Amino acid sequence: MNMSVFLTTFGLIFLAEVGDKTQLTAMALATRYPWQRIFLGIAAAFAFLNMAAVLLGKILFAVLPLFWIKLVSALLFLFFGIASLRSAGFDEAEEEAEEERFRGKGPVGTSFVMILLAELGDKTQLVTASLAAQHDSPLAVFAGSTLALWLVSLLGIFLGRQLTRLIPLSYIHRGAGVLFLLFATVILYQLCCVH
Repeated sequence: MNMSVFLTTFGLIFLAEVGDKTQLTAMALATRYPWQRIFLGIAAAFAFLNMAAVLLGKILFAVLPLFWIKLVSALLFLFFGIASLRSAGFDEAEEEAEEERFRGKGPVGTSFVMILLAELGDKTQLVTASLAAQHDSPLAVFAGSTLALWLVSLLGIFLGRQLTRLIPLSYIHRGAGVLFLLFATVILYQLCCVH
């Protein structure tokens, strides 16, 4: 496994998801259900979503020239960087209403369905697909992304709002935004100046 790709993926995904709806969903669910069952549903959802993202990335890698993959990746990083910097916060009332719709499925089913629907096509899934398309190391991308999302979820379950009391959520979003913009800049530099 390529450790550089693993660490890059882990860092990007972790920063992007700290304080995001996934972590807040885990916090909310943990107040109503046993944490082990919540985490089981969350872990299964993320494993499924990341497997799909990595497979999509590898298909794109096989079909499209690397130049176009990198260009689209850079544009995605730019978009997510700007979106993270502009992020205004989280609407808790909207999340609670969504949670109510799935309450009858039990803790594992509720957490699986909520995470699956919340994260399908989300920035972390698109970034995971993009990284899988750029690097010939699907296992490293899958492991880095999945472990980052699991850790963020566990932090949400155990630390809850304590984390955001220590580090303001706006700083976390800014850090993720700057990191996304930095990666976009590096990729664009490689496309323009190296080739």
